[in-house]
Amino acid sequence: MGQEITGQKITGQKITGHKTTDQASPKPRIALIVEDDAEIRWLTAALLEESDLDTIELESAEAALATLILNGRDVALIFADIQLAGVMDGVDLAREAKLRWPHLIVILTSGYPDERLGHLPPGVDYMPKPWQPLNVLMAAERARSTGPGR
Repeated sequence: MGQEITGQKITGQKITGHKTTDQASPKPRIALIVEDDAEIRWLTAALLEESDLDTIELESAEAALATLILNGRDVALIFADIQLAGVMDGVDLAREAKLRWPHLIVILTSGYPDERLGHLPPGVDYMPKPWQPLNVLMAAERARSTGPGR
């Protein structure tokens, strides 16, 4: 994590972040942004650049789950839309993430909540769209200050 990875594209995922100099800190440093709308995904990543979390932008829950399987120890936060393209939606992703990484901070968001909102797993927060930037930054701070989500 001691390198700058801002702006790299890796297999359809955009990874942005800051240089990290605190090599002794075992705390998770990554926020997964899971949103199928590219503009909202970019806006969320730009906002989270104000926190001390690196970001990985993903378009689907399946891509997010694969990223979690590879990097779960480094992930502090999942910020995902409920309605996503693909087989899994944000609620499915949250359920799977909380099952495997119970201490992980998971926030789901939607501008059009439906019956899926009533099926949120325990420990998953909901933030309605349009969300307030300060609320997202507060969630990032909470995630950054928590211990590893193993």
